[in-house]
Amino acid sequence: MPDAVHLGSGKVRELYALDETRLLLVASDRISVFDVVLPTPIPDKGRVLTGLSAFWFARTRTICPNHLLALRPDGRSTECRRLTMLPIECVVRGYLAGSGWKDYRATGEVCGHRLPSGLRESDRLPAPIFTPATKAQSGHDENITRERATALVGAERFAEAERLAIALYGLASDYARARGIVIADTKFEFGVAPEGRLVLGDEALTPDSSRFWPADQYAPGGPQPSFDKQFVRDFTEKTGWKKTYPGPELPADVVTGTRARYIEAFERLTGVAFGRYLADPQVVLA
Repeated sequence: MPDAVHLGSGKVRELYALDETRLLLVASDRISVFDVVLPTPIPDKGRVLTGLSAFWFARTRTICPNHLLALRPDGRSTECRRLTMLPIECVVRGYLAGSGWKDYRATGEVCGHRLPSGLRESDRLPAPIFTPATKAQSGHDENITRERATALVGAERFAEAERLAIALYGLASDYARARGIVIADTKFEFGVAPEGRLVLGDEALTPDSSRFWPADQYAPGGPQPSFDKQFVRDFTEKTGWKKTYPGPELPADVVTGTRARYIEAFERLTGVAFGRYLADPQVVLA
């Protein structure tokens, strides 16, 4: 990109510097599971993540400012404010699933939250809980207690991040439920702007950063069908793969099925046909 300097590559995104105050994030079609980027891309996945994040950024500004400055015409690139990112993942759980379910079965707790006994997998929690995690440079993120997270970011920042994350989840969860999607849990990333404010960054409430379940099929007591990359995780686990690099190639039906799930989540939540977004990405900001 002639107007940008490449700074680095993440599992999904490419990061560029536009100038001293702005970054360019470009969402690829790469997909990662168990912290390994698979060799097979999912067509248009990056555009789904970019468009859905922009949609949520436009609708959550009353709760928390965000890093979005502009959405570019390719539908996968965003111009963003530079932030100093907090060294924790800010996870909010409204339902008992994934690593939260594993921790609960082992200890009756999730990240230091003592939960009622007798809960089943995928049960709705009495109230959403904030469960921070470390940002692993390699390997898996690790769930941590609020005490450890406070030691990393300070008590005031931790309290602010918890308050904002739960408020964002509450707004999005109610909105999504009315459109047929249960947001079981989601991950936010916050950064500090030069003026000292906490700002929402990275992506927000996408199939990559959340568990999206179809509300009309929700049945606690086991795993749920999903609109996120669980479909790919399930396939890779059946192959006998050891969850180390390199990952397995994805067959055409898994690629097609994953793309369809991502696009269905996009269209249900935004109310915008995906083809319309491809023609004019600005529609998600309206």
